[in-house]
Amino acid sequence: MAGFHQRNNRGQRKPQEAQHKINQAIRARSVRVVGDNVEPGVYSISEALKLADEQELDLVEISPKADPPVCKIIDYKKFLYQQKKKQKEIKAKAVKVVVKEIRFGPNTDEHDYNFKLKHAEKFLNEGAKVKAYVFFKGRSILFKDKGEILLLKFAQDLEELGKVEQLPKLEGKRMTMFITPKKK
Repeated sequence: MAGFHQRNNRGQRKPQEAQHKINQAIRARSVRVVGDNVEPGVYSISEALKLADEQELDLVEISPKADPPVCKIIDYKKFLYQQKKKQKEIKAKAVKVVVKEIRFGPNTDEHDYNFKLKHAEKFLNEGAKVKAYVFFKGRSILFKDKGEILLLKFAQDLEELGKVEQLPKLEGKRMTMFITPKKK
């Protein structure tokens, strides 16, 4: 019988847990009430509910850990909408950092180097970070000093557009360096 119950619920969402306790869900005996058109103060739960009902609004528990819990008389749907809007604004203002990778071999020739340098310049102009690394295959690890020289030359050629965030560092078979764009 238990298997039948699971099949029946497939694809259905579980009801979302309420973020705040509202109206009759508030279990405290007395609460500190705040909000527009309300005299702030400590009220019994029944008085607070009555105040909210008179204004045709909801009593929303904002700070349940306070003693007594803090409740606000507001339109709960509007309150949730404003919170969602704030979260979106915060997310939109957050800077999204893009990291572009450029791979070299320890014996990269001049033409390939210049080609990759042009790409790095484009990436830095677009505001992306550049992760340049030299990959050592097999016994080419013997040329790690060549790899470091190559990365340092790369950083020097890009110093107009970006600054070195992390100097070349050997991690396993890779020597990595990060360059961030300069603020304009």
